[in-house]
Amino acid sequence: MALQYDLLVFKQVYQVILKIFEYTKDFPKEYKLTLGQDLKMDGLQLVRSIYKANKSNGKWEYLESFLDKFELLKLEICLCVDLKILSIKKQAV
Repeated sequence: MALQYDLLVFKQVYQVILKIFEYTKDFPKEYKLTLGQDLKMDGLQLVRSIYKANKSNGKWEYLESFLDKFELLKLEICLCVDLKILSIKKQAV
C-alpha cells in the first residue's frame, strides 16, 4: 500500500483544492460564506475519501464516496460559472 501522498490522484486533488482556496478568495461576499465554503469542504472531503480508501481493505465504499463527492464538486463549479463568479478559463485550469 502506497502512502496517499504518493498517489497521483491525491496529488491532483490536492492541486484542485489549492485552486479552490485561491479562487474563492475573490468570490463576492454573498457567495463567499455559502458556495465558497461548500467548495472548500467538498474538496477536502475528496482528500478524506482518498485517505480512507487507501488505508482500508474495502476500498469500493470510499471510492464510490469519492466519485459522489467529485460529481458534487463539479456541479458546484458549474454553478459558479453560471452565476458568473468564476470564469470558464479558471474552470478549465
